[in-house]
Amino acid sequence: MIAVVETGVANLASIANAFARLGERVTVTHDPTVVRQASRLVLPGVGAFGAAATELRARGLDGALREKAAAGAPLLAVCLGLQLLCDGSEEAPGVPGLGIVRGTCRRLPVGVRVPHLGWNRVVADRGAHFVRTAEAAFANSYALREEPPGWQAAWTTHGTPFVAAIERGDTLACQFHPELSGAYGGDVLSRWLGRGSRTTHVEPAPRPAGLLRRIVPCLDVRDGRVVKGVRFQGLRDAGDPAERAVSYEAQGADEIVILDVAAAPEGRETQVDTVRRVRAAIRIPLTVGGGVRSVADAQRLLGAGADKVSVNTAAVRRPDLLSELADAFGRQCVVLAIDARRGGQEWEALVVGGRSTGRGDAVAWAAEGEGRGAGEILLTSWDADGTRHGHDLPLLRAVVDAVHVPVIASGGIGTRAHVVEALAAGADAVLAASVLHDGAETVQGIKSHVAACGIAVRQ
Repeated sequence: MIAVVETGVANLASIANAFARLGERVTVTHDPTVVRQASRLVLPGVGAFGAAATELRARGLDGALREKAAAGAPLLAVCLGLQLLCDGSEEAPGVPGLGIVRGTCRRLPVGVRVPHLGWNRVVADRGAHFVRTAEAAFANSYALREEPPGWQAAWTTHGTPFVAAIERGDTLACQFHPELSGAYGGDVLSRWLGRGSRTTHVEPAPRPAGLLRRIVPCLDVRDGRVVKGVRFQGLRDAGDPAERAVSYEAQGADEIVILDVAAAPEGRETQVDTVRRVRAAIRIPLTVGGGVRSVADAQRLLGAGADKVSVNTAAVRRPDLLSELADAFGRQCVVLAIDARRGGQEWEALVVGGRSTGRGDAVAWAAEGEGRGAGEILLTSWDADGTRHGHDLPLLRAVVDAVHVPVIASGGIGTRAHVVEALAAGADAVLAASVLHDGAETVQGIKSHVAACGIAVRQ
């Protein structure tokens, strides 16, 4: 039995689907007895250290996990799960971890955009059994900076080198998300399950260290179908969300974004059935937005398979929502979506699907949103949306300069040159929709051009 330990804040749908693809069923539990009886354990990762560590202690799961680890039971810890194995984290001073791994997780350094979101290179040592050198998907603000005694470490870099994975015996702890790292992540999970040879190390090829820029297809969804228009109007059908997502992953998409464009205007929740179908079909990160008004709404989407939740109208109307979401799930899960329209020398932030003005200064709202807990800004130029005339670069530069979190540029992408322009202006990722939906361009074609221009992307 593979037991997935319920910490109360983690996204479990992604990890369950990843094992299902390998023909394995998992049991999700918060019962210490079940944990002690399991043949293999998974401590998953999405959320805030303090909330998760407190939940483990309250349910008596901390003792059960320590016992199983001491007995050498196969254990997989993912992202927050790795941090919970440690003595503690600067994210929650004074809150003890499990102490299975000696060391304290520290915040990533000033000078780089944090959270560390997206794909980065994992560099494995020759002695690694479970991981090899390749790109993997990360979502973290804290990390181990030193190799813990008695463990074999793999490394990555974001401002400073930090531990990407550690392994000892049958225990593997990954700061990256294998369940969201495509075929590479599937191979890591397969080796942890004991399938095939563990000796898979390949000498790393030279590559610039640090986060790779992301190309992100966006699926605007209404009534379970992908739609697309111009400046949020004249929406036309563009296919099935799950089928589109699978196609874009095969082309090399780094992430998928689903935005329920009717949820806010109609005053309803995002349709979770669509989220479940897309999550079951893909092996890369998934961001979902539209109709998120509370922690409970976000929890529902995370439970259905989202890895991050995007908020717009509800955050403008009640900014404390951003702090509530960050406290519950960690800021790496919180995306502030801003639909910005030029008004004179500034830009205003629109709400309710672009139907009205929510904030007079979109750039100031981005900075405030970061301060309240947003871990990423999804910046859509309303003026450029659907036009394929290029992103509003002055808007993009203004927001990039105003915040210290990753920024996704959305709206107006029509050519490969537009993508390069947005990335050169400081975007960490570029969202594309109609140019992909209509078949005018492919993700791989865009990436090949971006790479030829000297910008590092995952190939």
